[in-house]
Amino acid sequence: MTAGTSRRESFAERRERKAAIDDPAVVLEAAARFLEARSRSVAEVRRRLTGAGYRADLVEGAIDRMTELGMLDDDAFARAWVESRDRARPRGERAIRAELGLKGVDRAVVDAVLAERRAGGLGGDARGDAADTDELAPSPDRVAAGRLIARHARALARVVDPRQRRQRAYALLARNGFDPETCREVAAGLDMDRESGPS
Repeated sequence: MTAGTSRRESFAERRERKAAIDDPAVVLEAAARFLEARSRSVAEVRRRLTGAGYRADLVEGAIDRMTELGMLDDDAFARAWVESRDRARPRGERAIRAELGLKGVDRAVVDAVLAERRAGGLGGDARGDAADTDELAPSPDRVAAGRLIARHARALARVVDPRQRRQRAYALLARNGFDPETCREVAAGLDMDRESGPS
């Protein structure tokens, strides 16, 4: 009990010390340190600095300055997030929208970036990785779903019953934010891929 109390007091003392800071350069430096690990949204930086106890006017000043310097840009952050998801951890549009919402990115920015993604301006080559070759340019969600299924192909191949295999694929895609139609189409395509493969 005593150890926990002293930790809380230490945190409270730290917040009081930061609330007493009048130098905008100190807050700007704290924001820059927070951005060292990866890019962040404006809302993430604001939450971090206000949560640490810095005064709101100094936090806003630091955010304004970092925006002027190009270190904070929600448009660029959202584009990079979507490209990273499409490349490394495929997610459906619903999941990406939710993730960016949690990061505090404005809904209009998210809508614009996802519209750009659908138009083919973001992410990987939509024609190269498609799970469905019938369409000339499949949606980015179809491409991402195909990538996710390809990553889990060995585990899905171990499921002997085709119906259970489709159900597992559907569930995997749904958990990763793909819409029901994409889940259904890509999961159904598993059996066609298996039949067209070597016997």
